[in-house]
Amino acid sequence: MTSFERLTEMQIIQRILEGETALYEMLIRRYNPCLYKTGRSYNYNHEDTQDLMQETFIDAYKHLSQFEGRSGFKTWIIRIMMNNCYRRKKRPVFKNEVVKDINDNSKPMFTSSNNDTGKVVQNKELKQIIEEALSKLPFDYRMVFSLREMNGLNGAETADLLTISEANVKVRLSRAKMMLRKEIEKMYAPSEIFEFNLIYCDAIVENVMNKINLL
Repeated sequence: MTSFERLTEMQIIQRILEGETALYEMLIRRYNPCLYKTGRSYNYNHEDTQDLMQETFIDAYKHLSQFEGRSGFKTWIIRIMMNNCYRRKKRPVFKNEVVKDINDNSKPMFTSSNNDTGKVVQNKELKQIIEEALSKLPFDYRMVFSLREMNGLNGAETADLLTISEANVKVRLSRAKMMLRKEIEKMYAPSEIFEFNLIYCDAIVENVMNKINLL
C-alpha cells in the first residue's frame, strides 16, 4: 500500500470504483478508529461495535459511487455508521437483549499517541471511571463530544451530522465538558478515549475485504 499513500482520497475512491478493490483497505484502516469511537459513544459494547463497523464499511463500499465529495468521506462514513447504530437500537431483538456492563472486560480500549508508557492509561479503575462518566452523559451531549473531541470533526460537520445548528454544537459541547468529572479531564486527552487499538485493525480489514470480494 505504500506506493499509493500519496493519492488523495478522491483518487483512491475513483480507482476503487474503476476496479482496484484492494485499495479499499486504505480507507478501512484510516477510518477504523473514528467508527469505533462512534459505536462506543452509542454505548454499544466492543463486540457489537465491531459488527457495526464491518456493516458500515460494507454499506459504504456498496454505495461508494454515490459519494459525491460535497462533504468529507469521513463525515459521509460516520453518517452511515450513525444510521446503522440507530437502526440496531430499534430492532426488537436488540431491545430484548440484556445489555452488557460497559466494563465487560472485552479488550483494552486505551492507547497513547506517544511512546511514553508512563502516560498510557492502563489503570483499570481509571478506565472504568472514564467509561462510566461518558456513558452517563445524555445522548445528545455525548454524541457532540464524540464527534468534535474524539473524532476531530469541525462544528459545521458535526452540525450537519446531528441536524442541529453550529451554535447548538458549541453549547452542547461546552455543557458536555462541564458534565465530565474534572479529575478525568486532567488525566487524559479526549483523543485517547475509545482509541481503536491496532490489535483489532487487521481483523476488521480482513473480514470486510473478504466479504467485499464475494459481492
